[in-house]
Amino acid sequence: MSTADTETSDTVVHPRRGGPREALLEVTDLVKHYPVKEYNGLFPANKSVRAVDGVSFDVAPGETLGLVGESGCGKTTTGRLVTRLLEPTSGSIKFDGQEIGHAKERALRPLRRDMQLIFQDPYQSLNPRQTVNTIISTPLEIHNLVPKDKRKARVQELLELVGLNPEHINRYPNEFSGGQRQRIGIARALAVEPRLIVADEPVSALDVSIQAQVMNLLEKLRRELNLAFVFVAHDLGVVRHFCDRVAVMYLGKIMEVGDREDIYEAPQHPYTQALLSAAPDLNVVRGAEPKERIRLEGDVPSPINPPSGCRFRTRCWKAQEICSQEEPVLQIKTGAREGHSIACHFPEIKDDLTATLEDTPV
Repeated sequence: MSTADTETSDTVVHPRRGGPREALLEVTDLVKHYPVKEYNGLFPANKSVRAVDGVSFDVAPGETLGLVGESGCGKTTTGRLVTRLLEPTSGSIKFDGQEIGHAKERALRPLRRDMQLIFQDPYQSLNPRQTVNTIISTPLEIHNLVPKDKRKARVQELLELVGLNPEHINRYPNEFSGGQRQRIGIARALAVEPRLIVADEPVSALDVSIQAQVMNLLEKLRRELNLAFVFVAHDLGVVRHFCDRVAVMYLGKIMEVGDREDIYEAPQHPYTQALLSAAPDLNVVRGAEPKERIRLEGDVPSPINPPSGCRFRTRCWKAQEICSQEEPVLQIKTGAREGHSIACHFPEIKDDLTATLEDTPV
């Protein structure tokens, strides 16, 4: 959603969902730059890696927003900024109407319970020297949620909730498979009963069969506990299965954001179309003629020296002179439905990115 679609209060107008809705999380013009030194001869030049460069979106209670894009586009950094594991360079982060973008740790501590993070790598996100009981009960102790004599029972309850055997409470992480370790990480995130979970590619390090189990578990927990998610991923199939809305990122910017149906069935930004074109098409396996893929030319530019104007213009087949001179604003374009915003000077609906089974011989 563009900044123009976001009010200054904690209420966001979304006509397609029946008028105003309360925003649990509001992110406005979020920026994260990392200072670096670039050497040209003997003298270094001070420059910045523009990891996140003006990102705006919102998430309502119980809603899931998917952040997708190529590696290095700023998805993970955005997730860590939202949970305040990183300090933003500038911009606003509001959680439940409270500004937390530059809040101190003392002010953030009470909010840590409401925002939790599921890490990407289940092999590194768990302390190998701690038992499952210690890993999951630590948040309960820090936030003083459960009396000491009842923590073990609560940990066993959480293990059962995520599909693990409560009897394994005294085991260590190395005694579990990758999928089981990720379930332990999910149980740890759920221990404090959060309202928002940032899931940073939670299934990318798992086997395909285990991915389906973990995603079905997250979907079940989302429905039962009314959790809101910011779901960071590069797997478009997983995002389509899990997310209500999708934001497409490229080189620190959001290129397109909208409801799942708008993004997958009627994408308007060339970069979104290229991503969807590159995704595997099951209809081809079933016998349909494959569609011609959109092949992007060149490499992703450096975030230290991003292109002027539109950041995608150096790889875009529709780029014209205005694209190098004027940065497109993320806004609702003519012909787009409410809530579907595109940052492009020449958006065009493209709905033929997947093969069709019509008139295909059996």
